[in-house]
Order: sequence, then structure tokens, then C-alpha cells
Amino acid sequence: MENLREQTAVCGIDCFNCEFYHTNIAGFFESISPERKAGFAARGATRENLSCKGCRKDGCKMLAGACATLKCAKEKNVEFCYECADFPCQKLQPIAENADRYPHNLKVYNLTAIKNRGLETWAKEVTMIRKRYFKGKFAIGAGPQLKDEN
Repeated sequence: MENLREQTAVCGIDCFNCEFYHTNIAGFFESISPERKAGFAARGATRENLSCKGCRKDGCKMLAGACATLKCAKEKNVEFCYECADFPCQKLQPIAENADRYPHNLKVYNLTAIKNRGLETWAKEVTMIRKRYFKGKFAIGAGPQLKDEN
């Protein structure tokens, strides 16, 4: 596996799990409907120009411009946002819009897990973290649960 730091955004997003990450994009394009492929094509988006090597290497290919969070981290000379005296800041604030489609509300959780458990341990857990977020059912006092978990 490539360097985990290079595959993890400063904000805690696991680039290596993104459908547009360079090792995942072929499978993503093979799995989508012809209608969705046509929608990408209409916008001039192809597998090649959407293929990304992570925010730290390419900048996020999904953003229309530069990432303000990445720029801020570089200016403050931090590897991850949790190292900043202003953590958590407004750039990491969760928002309901598209929360069912994008993992951005996981940023503070991921950053805290990276800080407390280390990057490698978090990376082993993050696929299940995403699965619980997107497919789990909320249980008061227990957090997100999947049917196959206790």
C-alpha cells in the first residue's frame, strides 16, 4: 500500500476509499449505469480526467477550485487538522446537505481517531467506519449499528 499519509487528506478524509481514487476509478466506472456514464460524458468528465491520487498529491479533483482546508493546513504547517490550535474549526463543521452521499461529516471523527490510535490503526478501521455511517442504523447510546454487528 502506498504511503498512508499521502492517501489521507489533511481534513481526515480517506482518499484511498474514494470512488475517484486512481486505484478505484476503473471499478467505479464499470459499476455505474449507462445513464450516469452519459451524465459524466456530458460534463466532459472521463475516467482519465477524474482519476485522482489524493488531495495531497493532486488536490481534490471533485472541487471546482483549490481546497481551502488544504491551503490552511499548509499555511499553518500541519500534517493533519487535529494538530492545529484552532481544531476543530468551521471548515470541518458537519452539514446535512448531501451527508447521505459524501463522507465529509466524518472528518472530525476520523481526525480524532488518527490522533488517538494512529494512522495505520485508523486506516484498518475506516472501511467499517464508512459502512456504519452510510448503512448503519442509529441506536441511542450505542451509535451506528449494522445488522451483522452485535
